[in-house]
Amino acid sequence: MSRTYSYMLPLGTKAPDFKLTNTVDGKMVSLDKIQGPKGTLIVFMCNHCPYVLHLLDKMVEISFEIKNLGVNTVAISSNDINNYPEDCPELMKKLALDRGFGFPYLYDENQSVALSYEAACTPDFYLFNSELNLVYRGKFDDARPRNDEPVNGKDILTATKNLVMGFPQIENQIPSIGCNIKWKKGNEPLGFFN
Repeated sequence: MSRTYSYMLPLGTKAPDFKLTNTVDGKMVSLDKIQGPKGTLIVFMCNHCPYVLHLLDKMVEISFEIKNLGVNTVAISSNDINNYPEDCPELMKKLALDRGFGFPYLYDENQSVALSYEAACTPDFYLFNSELNLVYRGKFDDARPRNDEPVNGKDILTATKNLVMGFPQIENQIPSIGCNIKWKKGNEPLGFFN
């Protein structure tokens, strides 16, 4: 398991548009069709990463909570399924159904969406306001595999509630950490990693 920190995309960045297949129902989904009235949480994740699996149940729970606040969640997997078949669309659908996702789980086959968001790790969290401007990027909470911190999603919850209530956003945003996105040969980004 390779530890990778998220690249801290500049706050205020406009969310790049996308059109991807939702693995749960096979339908094409675009950002403008799934954005929430108050905001949108985009999560780059995959099926097999221990960092994702460690917080997944809480992430699903929080997705329902923030949906009630007007913030929609969407998950995207961009991993190379030729080298990581456990992240294939069929198993993405199975994970989404088994864990009760209330949000789309999209497959970024050519990795163009991950590249456009400068996503680096799984999980990688991006919270956008109703105008699709980035207001938070960073960690879910302090919990990691093999540490004793509770999985509570406090950073994502605080950022989301600040957004919805019009409060100032978290100033010291700390990068997420997880497994690196499994890039296809030739897609590995060179310019934005530390």
